[in-house]
Amino acid sequence: MDEAEQPLTGGNASASVVRVGGTVRKPWAASTPAVHELLEALRSAGVDVPAPQGRDSVGRQVLEYVPGRLAMWSPRLTSADLARVGRLVRRIHDASEDPELTAEPRWDVAIPTPDADLICHNDLAPWNLILGERWVFIDWDGAGPSTRLWDLAYAAQTFTLGDADEAPDVAAVRLAAFVDGYRAGPDLREALPAVMAARALAMYELLRTSDLAGREPWGSMYRDGHGQHWERVAGYVARHADVWREALIQQATDR
Repeated sequence: MDEAEQPLTGGNASASVVRVGGTVRKPWAASTPAVHELLEALRSAGVDVPAPQGRDSVGRQVLEYVPGRLAMWSPRLTSADLARVGRLVRRIHDASEDPELTAEPRWDVAIPTPDADLICHNDLAPWNLILGERWVFIDWDGAGPSTRLWDLAYAAQTFTLGDADEAPDVAAVRLAAFVDGYRAGPDLREALPAVMAARALAMYELLRTSDLAGREPWGSMYRDGHGQHWERVAGYVARHADVWREALIQQATDR
């Protein structure tokens, strides 16, 4: 007897995602062959990501189901937790520098990045990190060309600077823990404050312009409050750039 399908919730950009036993089933897209090859390349390099398992009888992509809870629904991550996530992001980036892909890449990148030189997840955020016996980033469908700085800026911001009401000095300690876990060098640390603000603003602009153009799911997300959230966060990150810079440079000096 076929196992029952259980709808999975929590994502914004993936429709019709279900769990079937120990697998996740989701729509097959033009980018899927390259995404699955990227996952296999990362696994071969020792990075723990969901194992791709081909297509099912109705044409959906099949991926390993990773048990656990999303980081966005978990208790607030400690500085040690954030450093662990930073280390995981670093391993992903290092393993993604030159993946061997035989499929003709047809990536589906929501926010294209000029001068892209790395294949990135492009949404390394608390809503895509499973915490359990394994800590695993899921939902790789938006993977594609980007840069280490642009992807790190987004990850660091979403994990540590996502609350525009938090005191900047408190958030800065969390940011420093994440970036220290990543083992970022001086150039990355110096560039991050401005790029984090630019990346947050780019997310807001994606939502705003998608609402005007009727592009989904981004348009609906804008109207559901995500636009307002990202507008506030982008302003918060930009206003306190000096606080972030001081914390990141001080952390590097103290190491």
